[in-house]
Amino acid sequence: MQQRYPLKPICFLVLQALACYAHAAAPEGEGEAAAAAAAAPVQVVEVTGQGQSRQVQNITRADLQKAIPGTSPLLTLEKLPGVSFQSADPFGAYEWSTRFSIRGFNQNQLGFTLDGVPLGDMSYGNNNGLHISRAISSENIGRVAVSQGAGALSTASTSNLGGTVQFYTLDPSDTMGVTASQTLGSASTSRTFVRVDSGLLSTGTKFYLSGTRMRADKWKGDGPQDQDQFNSKIVHTFGDNKLSAFYNYSNRSEVDYQDLSLDMVKRLGYKWDNYAPDWQRAVNAAKGIYTGGVNSMDDAYYLGRGLRKDNLGGLSLDLQLTPAAVLKTTIYHHDNKGQGHWYTPYTPSSATVPISIRTTEYSIGRDGVTSDLTWDLANHTINAGFWGERSLHTLTRNFYAVTDGTYQDHFLSNPTSTGFKQDFTTTTRQFYLQDTVSLLDDKLSINFGFKTPKVAIDAVSLVGTRAAGDIVAKKSFLPQAGITYRLNQNDEIFTSFSNNMRAYQPGVNGPFSQTQQAFDLNVSQLKPETSTTIDLGMRFKRDAVQGSIALYYADFKDRQLGIATCAGIVGCPSTIANVGKVETSGLEALAVWKLSREVSWFNSFTYNSSKYKSNYSDNGNVVAVAGKDVVDAPRVMFNTELTYENATWFTRLGGKFTDKRYYTYTNDASVPSFWTSTLSAGYKFKNVGAFKDVSVQLNVSNLFDKQYFSTIGTNGFAASDPNGTLATLLAGAPRQVFLTVSGKL
Repeated sequence: MQQRYPLKPICFLVLQALACYAHAAAPEGEGEAAAAAAAAPVQVVEVTGQGQSRQVQNITRADLQKAIPGTSPLLTLEKLPGVSFQSADPFGAYEWSTRFSIRGFNQNQLGFTLDGVPLGDMSYGNNNGLHISRAISSENIGRVAVSQGAGALSTASTSNLGGTVQFYTLDPSDTMGVTASQTLGSASTSRTFVRVDSGLLSTGTKFYLSGTRMRADKWKGDGPQDQDQFNSKIVHTFGDNKLSAFYNYSNRSEVDYQDLSLDMVKRLGYKWDNYAPDWQRAVNAAKGIYTGGVNSMDDAYYLGRGLRKDNLGGLSLDLQLTPAAVLKTTIYHHDNKGQGHWYTPYTPSSATVPISIRTTEYSIGRDGVTSDLTWDLANHTINAGFWGERSLHTLTRNFYAVTDGTYQDHFLSNPTSTGFKQDFTTTTRQFYLQDTVSLLDDKLSINFGFKTPKVAIDAVSLVGTRAAGDIVAKKSFLPQAGITYRLNQNDEIFTSFSNNMRAYQPGVNGPFSQTQQAFDLNVSQLKPETSTTIDLGMRFKRDAVQGSIALYYADFKDRQLGIATCAGIVGCPSTIANVGKVETSGLEALAVWKLSREVSWFNSFTYNSSKYKSNYSDNGNVVAVAGKDVVDAPRVMFNTELTYENATWFTRLGGKFTDKRYYTYTNDASVPSFWTSTLSAGYKFKNVGAFKDVSVQLNVSNLFDKQYFSTIGTNGFAASDPNGTLATLLAGAPRQVFLTVSGKL
C-alpha cells in the first residue's frame, strides 16, 4: 500500500518554530462573557432557554474547546438530557457510524442548521445537506443550541419531527492575529489548525481565513480517516446593519470499519475488521474458502470507503428597518460530490477475480434563501419568515472492475456496469408566522404561531428498475404554542405544544427506492410522518445551583418503514410503507452545581419510553411490534462531569451511562448497557516569548478502556434476529490519548 499523507515538512517546521500556535479565545461579539473569561472560570453549560416555552439548552465555546480538537459538536451534546450520540471513532466524525437521537427520534427525524442555513438531516449519503463535521471546523463554532422537543418555527428544516440542533459560528475577531494548534495522538493522529484574523479595519470590515488538516488511521484494521478543510467569513457593519458572507470547503476520505453482528463478535472478537491489506484472503473468502473463524462472505469484505467533497457558501444581510423592526435575509449555495466504495464479493470483475468495487455515487446542488422579520409592537413580538430551496440530487449505483487490492483513494470513473441511476429535483417552501405577547409586567409570556411546509419531489429513473414519479408532502397549518411564567427572578415554568411534519426523502431510501410497480401500488396510500409534542417543565437558579426539569409526551403518526428484501451490500429495492404510530413520554433533568469558584459538577438524567403502538405486515406476515420499545432508544441515560479550572490549570472528568438498546423491532435482540468515561486536562501559560495564550491540553477518550457496542443500525434494523447474525453493529473505540499544543501570535 502506498505511503499516504506524511505531515508536510514545512508545516512541521513552522509549528515547531512558533511553539504550535493556539486556539483563539472566543472572538469579540460572541457575548459579554468573552471579556471576563480570563478572570474567572467559564460556566460549562448555560441552562439558557430562559424565557423559552420549549426545553432548550446551549453548549458553550468552553465546552467545545475542551473536547479533542476535531471532535464533532454532536459528540459534545451527548451530555445533555434526552440526547444519545454514538460513533465508532473517538472524534464522532466517522459519518457511517455517527448516530444522533433525541427522545427516541433518530437523526433522520431531527433538524440541523448552521447560522440558519439548513444542513438537512445530516444522514449518511445525504440528499439535502451535509454533516456538521464537513460544514465547518469545530474551532470556528461558537455555541450550539439544542431544542429537545420541537424547534422554533423559524428553523429551516422539514425533517424535525423531534428536536432541532442549531450551530452558531464565531465572528471574525476585532483583534488582528494568528491562532493555531497541533494535535498528535493515538492511531497516528496528526491534526493541524491555523486561523488568521484581519482584525477590525477602518472600513468597519473584519474577516478570518482558516485551514485544517487531519490525518489519522483507524484504531483497528487498515486505512485512513482524513480531512482537509478551508473556512472563511467576512463581516461588514454599517450603522445598525450588518452584511456577512462565508465560504467553506471540505475534502474528506474515510475508510470504513467492518459492520459486526453479535455472532461475529463471539467468533472473531471486537477488533475484527475488513481484510485489507490481505487481498488474497478476501479473494479466497469470495470463493467460499474461509479461514480463522470466518464462516460466510459477509463476515468481512476487502475494504469500504467514503469520499466527500463539499462547497458551502452564503451571504447574509441584517437590516434595522425601524427601531422596532429587523429583517435578516440569507442566500446560500451548497454543492457536493460523493462516492461510497464497497468491495463486493457478489459481483466478480472477471473469471479469475471474484471481487469488484460497488459504488454509491452522489451529487447535490442546492440553492436557497431564508428571510426572517422580527417586529416589536407594544407588548407583542411578531416573527414572520420564509424559506425556499431548490435541490438537484443524482444517485447512481456503479460497478468497477479490479485486478488486485491496490489502494483506490480517489473518485472512480468509467464503470463496467450501472445498477441504477436516478435524478431528483426537490422544491421546498415554508412560511411561518408567530406572535409572542408579554403580560403581567413581563412575568407571563404567551406565544402562538404556525408554519406551512410544502416539499415536492420529481424523480426520474435513468437506469435500472427503481421508481420514477412525483410526490408532495405538505401541511397548510402546523401550529405551535407555548407559555412561560416567571415565578420570581430565578425560577420559571414553561409548557409548549407543537405539530410537525417530516417530508418524504429522495435518494438511497424513501419512496423512490422501490420498484416502479411497488411505488405505483402504494404511493396513493403513503402519508408524510407527523408528530405532536407537549413539554412541561421548570427552570431554576439558586446561589450555587442552576438547572431544569421537564416532562414530555410525543405522538408520532404514520411511521414510514423501508422493508429490505436482501443483504445491504446487494442493494435490492426496498418496500416503503406506513406502519402505524409511536408514543413517547419521559423525564429530563439537568443540574449544574458550583461547588466553589474553581469546581463545578454537572449532572443530567433522562428517562425515555418510546414504544411502537401498531403491528405491521411484511409480505403478508404480521410483525408483532405493538408495545415493543423503539430501536436504538435507550430508556435511561445519565451523565456526570466534574470540572476544576483556575487561571492556570483545568481538569475535567466525565462519565456517561447508556442503557440497553434494541436493534430489532420485536425486541428479541439488543446490545447491553455501558459506561464510558473521558478525561481532559491542561495547563495555560500567560505568554511564551512573542506568543500569547499558549496551552497544553491532554484528552483521553474511553478512559477505562471499556469494550462496548457504540453504533447500532449501520445496515438498518430488522424485525427479528434470534441468532444474532445481523451485521449492523459497530464496536466503540478503545482508550485513545491525544496531546494538543496551542497558542496565539
